[in-house]
Amino acid sequence: MRRDLPDLLARHWTQLALLLLGVLVPLLLLADLTEDVFREGGFAWDRTVLAWYAAHRTPGLTLAARALAVLGGLGVLPFVTAATALWLARLGARAHAWFLVWAVAGATLLNVLAKLIFQRPRPTDLGAVLTERGFSFPSGHAMSNMAFGYALVLVFWHTRARWPVAVLGFAWAFAVGASRNYLGVHYPTDVLAGFAASIAWVAGLYLILGQRWPRLRQAPGAEEREV
Repeated sequence: MRRDLPDLLARHWTQLALLLLGVLVPLLLLADLTEDVFREGGFAWDRTVLAWYAAHRTPGLTLAARALAVLGGLGVLPFVTAATALWLARLGARAHAWFLVWAVAGATLLNVLAKLIFQRPRPTDLGAVLTERGFSFPSGHAMSNMAFGYALVLVFWHTRARWPVAVLGFAWAFAVGASRNYLGVHYPTDVLAGFAASIAWVAGLYLILGQRWPRLRQAPGAEEREV
């Protein structure tokens, strides 16, 4: 058994690394944030960061943040996700298409459930640019857009485009998350918790579906090219 262990680790080190860095570490961060917010009263820098954003608002930045709120919201992101999934399916990458859809849809549903459980009020007393309904923790925009960006990174990880996709995917998610703080509709801890929860969900989903569909760990359309 001991002799087989190094060989086992060598053959499955990518899955183990994804389990550790993609699932366990984000879950620990999420648990720590949740405990501090709801048992310790949160962080003082939550309001400090929001006050800094409020002091540095400009008409141009506000317009850009509003645009990100629309593009990353429920009115646009589901259609972008569906269009991307259809494109992947036409490439013959149905496993990748379903993974993308379930990643975003699952993160959205988990966010709704989490907000109902925690019911943290939004920071409306700090000069929010927008008035939004619902609860604040964790950020729905942060969760769904991180799920979209991170899922795309995993979909294209075995292609030559993996680094451009990684940069664009994570940059998009971080931009949307920062815009929520800029607009004053979420605390920074709401966004961080949303990122952590989404990364854990997407990484875990990838590991599970990868066992069911080994093609998911290949480049999109690879199975079609092999025929």
